[in-house]
This record gives sequence, structure tokens and C-alpha cells, in this order.
Amino acid sequence: MKNQKYLLLPAIIPCIFLFNSCFGLNMDITLNSNGSGNIALEYHISKSLDSLGKLDGNERWNTIPAGRADFERSLNRLPEMKLLSFSSKENEKDLIIAAKMEFKTIQGLLDFLDAGGRRSSFSGNEKSGRITLTLAKAAEGKSPALYKLLEEISESYSVRMAMSFPAGGNLAVTDGQGRALAPVPGTEVQASGKKVFFSFPLYEVLSSTDGINVEFSW
Repeated sequence: MKNQKYLLLPAIIPCIFLFNSCFGLNMDITLNSNGSGNIALEYHISKSLDSLGKLDGNERWNTIPAGRADFERSLNRLPEMKLLSFSSKENEKDLIIAAKMEFKTIQGLLDFLDAGGRRSSFSGNEKSGRITLTLAKAAEGKSPALYKLLEEISESYSVRMAMSFPAGGNLAVTDGQGRALAPVPGTEVQASGKKVFFSFPLYEVLSSTDGINVEFSW
């Protein structure tokens, strides 16, 4: 898993993780006992995809926040979020963005993860709560050609998200019907402890027919 890149596409999560575009990520969330916390985020933008947003004179209006000013404009819509640091670099294939942020409340965290409010839910409170996120909706009828394309564009990429709690928590991974998700090669799940996390091969998310939900509880 060390050499895998983290990539998310709009086909997976059009609302989650704030940005409604093609990028990949590794996200670590720390939740404090009062409901505040911080996020360490890294995402990869394919250079070929990033260039599409710069056609037709739209250089100043990239869909994906690729610079600090872009990122700050996105966070300006979220008053309970604050940017602590930002950096960017490139490799042969990707533009790599890293940012650290803090949130004041759990609702502020949810607004960041799911700006549209359609793929997340929260119950409980700061001391004992439950956050559920829809990583992939159930889908049917994908053609063999589409599966082949998904496999090609997602090769070597994965999706990772972790959450740390003051006194420990749990992570459950289910399909769209709430059933335990069958293990797949390359998947990692730490289901209990002070820090829980999941890591999925991107192709398994893109090609899911039953959906994928993740539930953090503490």
C-alpha cells in the first residue's frame, strides 16, 4: 500500500470531501472531546485532468482547488473551518496538494465532508456519536467496456480515511443495504481503537454494485 496513490473521481463521491471534481486523497481526522478537531488532507490531481480545467480561457476558475487561493475560497463558504497550512508539489503524473485545517464543531466537519448534505448523517453528541458517510452508491448495469476503463484509470490508486478519538471508537464498513462488506484484495480496515481507518483500492469503489457506507462511532 505504500506506493499507492490516493484518487477520488466525481463518479465516487460528488458531494463528500468538499470538492466536486476529480482528485484523490488521504485524510486523517482528529476529533476532540468538545467536538472540535483538525484534518490533515492530501490529494492528488492528475496533470492530464487538471489541464482540462484550463481550456477555453478558464485558467482562473479551476474546478479543483489547486492553489492556496482556490482552497481558501472553498473554505470561505464554511465558517467553522480554518486553514492552518497549505503546500503543493508535482511529480511526473500528479499535482499533489497537502493542507491542514481545524473545525470548531462536528457540524463544521460534516459541512466539509459533505457540503450537499446528501451523503452523510450524524446522531448523538460530542461525547458519544455516530457519523455515517456514503462512499459509493449502489449501481447496476455498468458495461464491460466501462469496467475496463475504470480499471485502467484507477490502477495503483486507493482511497483512505482515518479518524482518531479521545477515548477510542469503532468503524463499520457496509454495503448500501447495511450488510457487512465482503473483504476484497488490497483493502485495509482498522475497526476499533483510538484511531480507526479504512483504505480501499479505487477500482473496488468505482466498480461497486452494492454501494459502500462507512460508519464512525465513539
